[in-house]
Amino acid sequence: MVTPFAADGSVNLDSARRLARHLVDTGSDGVVVCGTTGEGPTVTDREKLDLFEAVVTEVGAAATVIANTGTYDTHHSVALTRSALATGVDGFLVVTPYYSKPPRAGIVAHFRAIAEAAEGRPVIVYNIPQRVVVNLEPDVLAELGEIPNVVAVKQATADLDQARRVVEESGLVLYAGNDDLVMPFLELGGAGGICVASHVAGRELRQLIDLAGQGDIAGARAVDESLRDLLAALAVTTNPIPVKAALNLLGHDVGGLRLPLVEADPDQTQTVAAALEASGILAKA
Repeated sequence: MVTPFAADGSVNLDSARRLARHLVDTGSDGVVVCGTTGEGPTVTDREKLDLFEAVVTEVGAAATVIANTGTYDTHHSVALTRSALATGVDGFLVVTPYYSKPPRAGIVAHFRAIAEAAEGRPVIVYNIPQRVVVNLEPDVLAELGEIPNVVAVKQATADLDQARRVVEESGLVLYAGNDDLVMPFLELGGAGGICVASHVAGRELRQLIDLAGQGDIAGARAVDESLRDLLAALAVTTNPIPVKAALNLLGHDVGGLRLPLVEADPDQTQTVAAALEASGILAKA
């Protein structure tokens, strides 16, 4: 879920509640708050806790609320996880520690410490090597899967052999971390995706996942194909710049971005608008 900002750059909690409701009403089983798409690195801990509480209050009775509490600092991540427990979130998303490039033993100890702080609530490992440099290989994920409440992985790498091994060897539930991987991962035994396009095409993604779950792979592939141009437009520049442009075009009050991210330029905005129009989403709005 993106983090909406007001005109003065502060977090817009009212808009966040409305957006969380929109996501759940259009097919999402739950929301991840303050992740990559939510500009987690530039949202303060106090703001994160306020967002967690606001989203839990709005949709927690109907959907799963996952808090991103992972950073490159284990002590900080543990403290934030403990604080987030009081907001009522259902679980946690934890990214591979970035910048430090810790060895395997350090990575495992990092996730173990955060999992212990979660007090039994589920933890999703976030493997995104293009942003953090380190790739969590299947054997490392299998070791992480031995931690009792580490239950799933958000896998944002297109290596299908690695995804297959995650399903077969790690014991972790596999979620696609990139929207264009949802269908390929479903065919390998994945459970779904932690998506960006669900902000604007939630019903279509819901249909895709439901069709695959019913065994209608041809139908699911057809839906996936129909989304390709939209997914490409939402990747025209760094996430979440395009999806925030899309949401604002559709009338959702999500505001701008915090530096070092900047708003979409006119060409990028036109690319997003054209894809929304071609898909019929903008006309419906």
